[in-house]
Amino acid sequence: MPGENLSRDEARERAALLSVDGYDVSLDVRSAVGGGTDEPRTFRSVTTIRFRCNEPGAASFADLIAPSVTSVSLNGRDLDPGEVFDGSRILLEDLAADNELVVDAQCAYSRTGEGLHRFVDPEDGEVYLYTQYEPADSRRVFANFEQPDLKAPFRFEVRAPEEWTVWSNGAGERADGVWRFAETKPISTYITCVVAGPYHYVTDSYSRELADGTTLRIPLGALCRKGLAPYFEAEDVFLITKQGLDFFHEHFDYPYPFGKYDQAFVPEYNLGAMENPGLVTFREEYIFRGKVTRVSYENRANVILHEMAHMWFGDLVTMEWWDDLWLKESFADFMGSFSMVEATRFTEGWITFANRRKAWAYRADQLPSTHPVTADIRDLQDAKLNFDGITYAKGASVLKQLVAYVGRDAFLEGARRYFKRHAYGNTRLGDLLSVLAETSGRDMGAWARSWLQTAGVNSLTPQVLLDADGRIAELAVVQEAPESHPELRPHRVAIGLYRRAEGGALVRYARVEADVDGPRTIVRELAGEAAPELVLVNDDDLTYCKIRFDETSLETLHTHLGDIADPLARALCWSALWNLTRDALLPARDFIALVLRFAGRESDIGVLQMLHAWAESALVHYVAPPLRATGSRLLAEGAERELYAAEPGSEHQLAWARFFAQTAEDQGGFELLQGLLDGTSEIEGLGVDQELRWTFLEPLVAHGYADEKTLEAELARDDTASGRRHQVRCLAARPSAAVKAQAWAQVVESEELSNALVEATIAGFAQPSQRELLAPYAQKYFAAIDRVWSERSIQIAMTVVKGLYPYLQDTPQTLVETDVWLAAHDAAPPALRRLVLEAWDDLARGLRGQACDARAEEHH
Repeated sequence: MPGENLSRDEARERAALLSVDGYDVSLDVRSAVGGGTDEPRTFRSVTTIRFRCNEPGAASFADLIAPSVTSVSLNGRDLDPGEVFDGSRILLEDLAADNELVVDAQCAYSRTGEGLHRFVDPEDGEVYLYTQYEPADSRRVFANFEQPDLKAPFRFEVRAPEEWTVWSNGAGERADGVWRFAETKPISTYITCVVAGPYHYVTDSYSRELADGTTLRIPLGALCRKGLAPYFEAEDVFLITKQGLDFFHEHFDYPYPFGKYDQAFVPEYNLGAMENPGLVTFREEYIFRGKVTRVSYENRANVILHEMAHMWFGDLVTMEWWDDLWLKESFADFMGSFSMVEATRFTEGWITFANRRKAWAYRADQLPSTHPVTADIRDLQDAKLNFDGITYAKGASVLKQLVAYVGRDAFLEGARRYFKRHAYGNTRLGDLLSVLAETSGRDMGAWARSWLQTAGVNSLTPQVLLDADGRIAELAVVQEAPESHPELRPHRVAIGLYRRAEGGALVRYARVEADVDGPRTIVRELAGEAAPELVLVNDDDLTYCKIRFDETSLETLHTHLGDIADPLARALCWSALWNLTRDALLPARDFIALVLRFAGRESDIGVLQMLHAWAESALVHYVAPPLRATGSRLLAEGAERELYAAEPGSEHQLAWARFFAQTAEDQGGFELLQGLLDGTSEIEGLGVDQELRWTFLEPLVAHGYADEKTLEAELARDDTASGRRHQVRCLAARPSAAVKAQAWAQVVESEELSNALVEATIAGFAQPSQRELLAPYAQKYFAAIDRVWSERSIQIAMTVVKGLYPYLQDTPQTLVETDVWLAAHDAAPPALRRLVLEAWDDLARGLRGQACDARAEEHH
């Protein structure tokens, strides 16, 4: 419906006309239980909105997406729902200065994770509800003005089944069968929230003495499905929560403003988490059913702290429109790592940031759809796609650069002034820059133009000239930009010089910080230093750039990468080598050889797991096709060797076991996996828990070593929501044409599957070992995506369009077919075109990598 896609212009016009004084929302979700599982279900939603209009007599509209509206009344006048409601908007004509709108509607439960999601637990038949709204799905649950700058206080009340508990943003209590919640502070519609069901709930509390001598007390709660209660480590969730609250109170000097702090881990969640004030929601995969490495705990801590940072950056002070989405997401991403490193046990967080978050940003910033951190967001479909690597990870990387540029104290003082000045209000880029200019004395306009208002990533390469004595005569840094985004930026960088010390370790013997600007910058402070074996131009990862190497440094890495003593420096070198591989400057076989040579010595588990992912990606996308079989065999042999060599019971052993399952490619490998599953083989210290069993089963199924009966038996062992997802993925992985046809039909032709099962089916469908089986789906993809985009919810449509692109048909022909579709769909929704264009670009990049690898083979 055209009305579903609110434009920025419409939102501005409405914000200029209206201001909202308050919402009363009454939901009745008793219909969620009872009856069969599949029939369409609705719930009653009654909303009262009090709002002012500064041009009496003018017309506007409210937002609501609902199957039906029972009644609409404006200022006591009954309006005909058939005339004023078009399925997504309610027309409001002849507004008074002060208005009251009452809308009584039947809204639909969701199975796509948008709006009010309803989940039935297969284990015990219990029903669980939760809401998810960003950017604009609260209108699926109650009538409202769905844009971030029309903030208002909310009062919720919910009628629910007798045995349920209900949570919302404010504290709640039940009386006369109705849950009533305390009125919220003025907040945006998209961060209101309701969670309801027989959830397992654990409580704790936080207190802190404030500067004025008063004590702040915050009730804490954490909840999950009953079936996950045995695995729920609430004490660790509370530990990180309290450490975060200490950190933010210490540095933000603005007490947490939203009363209680509940954290709900919910099923079939589309995001990592959502910052609803007082009731943060998370995907329940952050509850670990099996043994995981430290990385998983670090990732969970980072997400908890990211969402907590939003209580200030995003909830207290909110962007005016989605162009400035970075004003909350970039900050939360940066503050998540910043607070984690300084306040929790995960002091290695900047290594993970350099290795994982930045890899996401570098990829996004080289796509044809890259955009400045402050984006041009015309409408809600644009907004939905901009929750991307630029808005999160590049924005956070740029903020890390900003802290290096203005200094930590000026940055934090700027944040404090920003909160006090704009509390409960809405802001744009200029509001933040003005406080940072005040606190730092620096020209923020020039910085913002370079870093926030232009797209693209620069490369920094060292040039070293030695004198007759073998010392540095001149060290310069060359900055380059791609033709498509030619902007050169000012970088505050640390340059590290490394040599081997006694014992063979590569250690840093000199470091300077310098401002790199323009195409070539001479770093005078390093003249006269001894000749380096390795120059690292973004040591300590202060700026956002692609690191390149001079020839000596590259030779050193090929032979001594594992000898770099500092784990952050080592991680930066790995990341740089992966960027060279993706840019077709390093043959993929060389990258795989480096992983085989040095990954077994990698101490940082997060870096090791990233190397596994990159090596697999190199094999699938960047290795020349004739060399795939050899690469595959070498990776499998290397993974098995390291699996046996790893310390028994260690997280490194677990990581290698998973990687071995991913790379297994011959009978011997499959027999070992089978033996580990049935207990006839054993590797000292490796406990094969339920999650690892599913990890081992998928490759066995995909290569025809296990069948549907095996999967049925496994599901009987693990008939849970998680087990069902794993089984669905494995079923779709079977190597048969009939299986692929069925999986395709379930995802593309039918709406039977929930969001989580759509994802699982797609993940199983696309197996790199099944390229030939999948070949017929390339043309089917291009024939289907228009209809998918127009008929399905945007979340499901995005999942299908991204997940089913025929990237395994990696030939020039697939690029041509993509070009043909793009040429014929000039007028397609921009968000759909963007996804297809990104997929085209990934494929083109893969083909360039394969050509680079093939040339290396000829040369070899």
